[in-house]
Amino acid sequence: MDSLDHVTRRSFLASTAAIPVALAAQSANTIPVGLELYSVRDNLAKDLPATLRSVAKMGYQVVEFYAPYFQWTPQRAEEVRSILDDAGIRCSSTHNGLESFSATGLPHAIDLNQILGSRYIVLASPGKVNALDDYRKVAETIGHAHETMKAQGLRAGYHNHDAEWRPLEGTRPIEIIAANTPRDLMLQLDVGTCEAAGSDPVAWVAANPGRIRSLHLKDWSPERGYNVLFGEGRVPWQKLLDAAEAGGGVEFYLIEQEESGNPLEAVERCLANYRKLRDTRTSPATSG
Repeated sequence: MDSLDHVTRRSFLASTAAIPVALAAQSANTIPVGLELYSVRDNLAKDLPATLRSVAKMGYQVVEFYAPYFQWTPQRAEEVRSILDDAGIRCSSTHNGLESFSATGLPHAIDLNQILGSRYIVLASPGKVNALDDYRKVAETIGHAHETMKAQGLRAGYHNHDAEWRPLEGTRPIEIIAANTPRDLMLQLDVGTCEAAGSDPVAWVAANPGRIRSLHLKDWSPERGYNVLFGEGRVPWQKLLDAAEAGGGVEFYLIEQEESGNPLEAVERCLANYRKLRDTRTSPATSG
């Protein structure tokens, strides 16, 4: 590939990344369901091409790469994009450390995400935080990066863990993140951690219309924690998906599971459970 071809392909990928996943969802009359690849991290580390092909064959439509992808070169990202294209599956978002939002790391993160066809660069963890002011600083960091990303057809996102739902100085940190970031910055809801912390995910979606553009469909139960498959825990999935599609602004779902055993078998069973749920409900996003 000569330099001109590389630039042309890069420009094309950047433009396609700017197309909202929601538009594809409308044409398919459904919300795409994907996989957070952390669920199959050992398989991915051993054989990335085979794992992506297996996930696509199961029927997953999109994937989310987790933080180690940031170490890739642009050439490696091109190779992975080709694998995704051949398998008929898309990358809609990536999980990132704070390095991806820094002045030195952001250009590389943007480059890789454009190549992959991703739309969202999501902060997976705020790092070491001990006070609400720490969360305000994180919100400022991702907010500034978000404005830079927008010029490149991308958006920033914030992914919660259980700590964001537990009051700190009398306030839940997730509320600080939401209040101090731009309204068009995605609040990616990790459902299992919200449930585990005793918060109401349906209420959170209702309180932040248009901002819950993707959800990690991770279940939780008091007896087994996160070691349950989708649909086998305590999360009120029917109500939550209705809320996400009615006003939450969801563009794609990402199944995540942490059950021990065979990861590929587990995510296939999760997808089967998800399909059963979808067959029994009428989506607010598609009903007349």
